Amino acid sequence: MAIRDTIPVYVFWLLVSGLTLRPAVAATASASFGVSATVQATCQASATARGFRIFAGGTSNTASPVSVTCNNGAQYNLSFNAGMGFGANLALREMTGSSTALLGNALHSPLPSPIPRAQGAGANNANSTGNRNPEVLADHDRIVTQQRVAAGAYFDTIIVTVTY
Repeated sequence: MAIRDTIPVYVFWLLVSGLTLRPAVAATASASFGVSATVQATCQASATARGFRIFAGGTSNTASPVSVTCNNGAQYNLSFNAGMGFGANLALREMTGSSTALLGNALHSPLPSPIPRAQGAGANNANSTGNRNPEVLADHDRIVTQQRVAAGAYFDTIIVTVTY
């Protein structure tokens, strides 16, 4: 066998040996990134209009249901203002009638509800923590007796504020 005859065999052997199976070497690369979210406190409030029965000089009571819904863990304070009547304050709200006549009405009892109510003169708020379920309470008012007011219709607007 001459060298010339062995060259094709040698080349063939080199080609075959290059095509044989070899263990694969795998490589991986990785990266990481942070994930974050901020959940803002949210609250919603709704109130139902109320009307005193026809006032004839005696005591008249009424209540207005107020519903507050806040997301889980949202701390909030619920408060009622004195109303829009001239000279109104938290101790004595004033409904306005014709010719600017005023009919006084006052908060007569703490809010009966699962929400702790601030106690004391002029206290007109409640503090609680939201749980995503509506918390219903009522603002109880009483028309003060022995008022000498003109006959007619009287009205007021009370603002409910939820601070969270």
